[in-house]
Amino acid sequence: MRHLPARMARWSARHAGRAIAGWFAFVVLCLVAGISLGTNEATTEDFWVGEAGRAEATATEGGLERSPTERIMIRARSGELDMAAAGAAARDVTERMRGLPEVESVAAPVRSKDGEVLLVSVVLDGPELEGKENVVPLLEQTAAVGADHPDLVVEETGSPAISKGVNDQRDEDLALSERISLPVTLVTLLIVFGSVIMAGVPLLLALSSIAAAIGLSMVASHVMPDAGVGTNLILLIGLAVGVDYTLFYLKREREERARAGGRLSPEALVELAAATAGRAIVISGLAVIVSTATLYLATDVIFSSLATGTILVVAVAVASSLTVLPALLVVIGRRADRLAPRRAARRARRGKPARSGKPETGRVFGALLRPARTRPALTLCLSVFVMLGLTVPALGLKLIDPGKDTFSRDIPAMRVYDRLTASFPELFVTHEVVTRSTPEQAAQVRRALEDLGRRAQADPLFARAPKKAESGESAEDAMGASGESAEDAMGAEDAKSAQDAQGPENRTNPLNQENSADPGTRALSEPRVRTSADGRISVLELPVSHPAPSAEAIESLSRLRQDHIPATVGRLSGVETAVSGDVARGRDYVSHESDKLPLVLGFLLLMTFLMTVWAFRSVVLGAIGVVLNLLSAGASLGLLVLVFQGTWAEGLLAFDSLGAIASRVPLFLVVILFGLSMDYQVFVVSRIQEARQNGMPAREAVLEGINQSAKVVTSAAIVMVTVFGAFVALHLTEMKQMGFCLAVAVLLDAVVIRLMVLPSVLLLLGERAWWPARRPRRTVRAQEPAAGASAEVG
Repeated sequence: MRHLPARMARWSARHAGRAIAGWFAFVVLCLVAGISLGTNEATTEDFWVGEAGRAEATATEGGLERSPTERIMIRARSGELDMAAAGAAARDVTERMRGLPEVESVAAPVRSKDGEVLLVSVVLDGPELEGKENVVPLLEQTAAVGADHPDLVVEETGSPAISKGVNDQRDEDLALSERISLPVTLVTLLIVFGSVIMAGVPLLLALSSIAAAIGLSMVASHVMPDAGVGTNLILLIGLAVGVDYTLFYLKREREERARAGGRLSPEALVELAAATAGRAIVISGLAVIVSTATLYLATDVIFSSLATGTILVVAVAVASSLTVLPALLVVIGRRADRLAPRRAARRARRGKPARSGKPETGRVFGALLRPARTRPALTLCLSVFVMLGLTVPALGLKLIDPGKDTFSRDIPAMRVYDRLTASFPELFVTHEVVTRSTPEQAAQVRRALEDLGRRAQADPLFARAPKKAESGESAEDAMGASGESAEDAMGAEDAKSAQDAQGPENRTNPLNQENSADPGTRALSEPRVRTSADGRISVLELPVSHPAPSAEAIESLSRLRQDHIPATVGRLSGVETAVSGDVARGRDYVSHESDKLPLVLGFLLLMTFLMTVWAFRSVVLGAIGVVLNLLSAGASLGLLVLVFQGTWAEGLLAFDSLGAIASRVPLFLVVILFGLSMDYQVFVVSRIQEARQNGMPAREAVLEGINQSAKVVTSAAIVMVTVFGAFVALHLTEMKQMGFCLAVAVLLDAVVIRLMVLPSVLLLLGERAWWPARRPRRTVRAQEPAAGASAEVG
């Protein structure tokens, strides 16, 4: 692998046209293959985790799985609700919805407790996750009904509409982040290179790498289903590492060009850069890939999707740096050689000295390096103390699985959702108790579930069954409240079908509504039992009048699992019981991630250590790398908790605090941060190692390596901070948290870790830092006597 980057650069440099054409053909091929195959999206089954997942698998086996449901609210635009007008609108909604192929059933209207809202529930056909694609015709029909009844407000919400709104908002947010990050990245590169062409190369390669990775991810989804988040991460990571890798390579080529003073050909300069920066890019990319691969150990479709996207875009970015970048640099270098005499003449006329090949550290970097250079022990102690201090808030980390209650209220369906739950609080959360038994036990299981339902209704944490005259009235009572009968309000045929579907037994005891054709006619706050056709599987639905993230909703789940179930259906021998629902899904997901965290973190630390030892043949450097990465990740997580777990920064960063951190964020960030930290570790230590191999004593090698890499590492960090920081402007709190933490981590790593902690440690350890590697014999840098000669680089 040591000579591979140089050999690839040599071929690309000598066949520049073919290399450039081959790269863009590869990008097009990836996109064509991806578009042709399409994306294999994850199904509902792929998200099943823990007890909630077992419950949903059992319910699906019995044909009792959760269906995507939309709620259409009808209310007065002003004043009291006119029930005659509302009934006409409800009838219009019902007729329109029943005519859609996407709709499975429409329930009879239910009136709110205060009598100000009429609710029509619509069940969509197909799996739960497909609701967001199928909901568009429903939204169009709802808008049409609203236009036909201008005195009423007819609005729609539900998980499908909310999911569609979240996806639309995410697309808008990604476009916004691109509009922010791309110009800032271009300006940064212009400052670094002072050339539009040289600044455009990193962006061109990063964007082409992103395009190729997106195509490859669509192909890969047929092996590992896509959870819908892979493309977001490809854009986020691809722009950051794509620009960074190209930046390191470009800076090294320019150093070699300035040092050679026109004595080397563009091909030889590219090969020299490939032997040093190219090798570091390969090691860095492998480190990110290996670190990210530990996410597969979480056995979660979301983390697997994130890992696949990251691995693909990093691999493609590394490939672009080794193949097409050398070819582009040769083309640009030839042009620069033709223009060099003219530029030299202009500089001479202006009295400016010729450019030196030695990198300039600059005043700012010199000031930042001075403490480590002059007082390494004190600098190390103070820097570590600061990083540990920033880590302390992470000890109070609380995790939450964000549900629809946490989404931005800029989404129209979320504002309607707030009005829905205000009028029908029992629609906040539903716990689903799923049982499996023999057909002979069906009657016994039913009685036990009915008993469980009564116990839950008596528990203040659950939605009590209200009096009929106050809440959750049937369609007949709701319409009759204003003097009309159900026939007058809905139409005689619809009302009769609702009554017939209920039947006398089901009207008197909602717990016996096994497969009611019109569940909307029951009181929404009452429990309901559904049983499969073969009698083996039953589902009890228990409404809870608290939002999913609330302590009351979480406590109701604990009480259900620990107290109510053991006292009822849990007493039955041979009956399997599991609980699902929004709260159970979230709690079980958090528990699943917490259980996997030690395994993922252990492998992450091990692989980071082994990668560093392999790259630099030093056990000490491996241990240092692990400790520094832990410091960087810990400090950034501490700041994340400090900012997002409280409320003091809500106005500053435009978010509503969840009182906790999204459960996926810490594990994902630790893995990604370890990979990105390895980037800087590899590039900085590679320059130190190079100076040491050229015969410099340990102290001088450390200072030389840091001096040579400080400016380019910081420039790369600015690009990454810009890309990640743009995500703080997004609406989704989870994306804000990711962007903030990544931006802070990169900044701390580039400034505190790489300019203060790492130099201090290496200066204090001296040659011991490279144990057990032997001190290299002094080598002399090869000089090319002729401009057209090829450089042999080891």
